[in-house]
Amino acid sequence: MISASLTLLLLAGGLTSTTAQAAEDEPDKEWREVEAQLPAAPKNENLLPFYQSGSMQFFIDAPSLSIASDGTVRYTLVASSSAGARNVSYEGIRCATYEKKLYAFGRSDGTWSRSRRDEWDKISQTGANKQHHSLFTEYFCEGNTIAGKANSILDRLRGKRTLYGR
Repeated sequence: MISASLTLLLLAGGLTSTTAQAAEDEPDKEWREVEAQLPAAPKNENLLPFYQSGSMQFFIDAPSLSIASDGTVRYTLVASSSAGARNVSYEGIRCATYEKKLYAFGRSDGTWSRSRRDEWDKISQTGANKQHHSLFTEYFCEGNTIAGKANSILDRLRGKRTLYGR
């Protein structure tokens, strides 16, 4: 039930009691994650570079990038060292919470090994591994909102700046 003071405040701001009720109900909606469907293994010709840290270069596999119905941006991340080491992972970022999640590790034969850890972690912007912060701030998110559709995000990764939401 909406308190009288909240109703007066909302009505003074031009909101109806229906809008006020919807605003009050919003915190009750619990976010539910949609199960991740693992993509095909990345191919070198589809890798888009986006960040370099020392001897590490980071790439996104373009065909793997998607926006799930739960509001997460999902993608395959490829990390390559100048010495030739290569790590592949399938991950997600939640713009609404500044968090990341690892869904699976890529194997050398092109198959996936699902992560045993089923937790979302805050993104770090300190230390050597700032690749997730770079994805969040420069490509995937506008504040706490996804920065457009998948094609728009891919254009940003390709260096083409587009208007938000296109």
